[in-house]
Amino acid sequence: MIKLLWLVALGCIVCRMLIGRWPWEKKRKVAGPSFETAQARALLGVDAGADRREIVEAHRRRIALVHPDKGGSSEQVHEANAARDLLLAVLPAD
Repeated sequence: MIKLLWLVALGCIVCRMLIGRWPWEKKRKVAGPSFETAQARALLGVDAGADRREIVEAHRRRIALVHPDKGGSSEQVHEANAARDLLLAVLPAD
């Protein structure tokens, strides 16, 4: 029984080393064009080819409009932050 547990543990470690995830973890989705990224672009008003600087500037403009001190709501601020985070996450690495 002990040998079986050692073999299972060793198999899990080898799996982690070879494919980069544990056997019980779900397969990660590849980030690509999706409905969520299209919504985020529309919310911030940037096009598909926007770079990091353009995304950050659009986020600042959006926050200036929807900030609670300017008559917006904290929900709108959270949406803008989520859109910025999503768009920055799917940018290709330089």
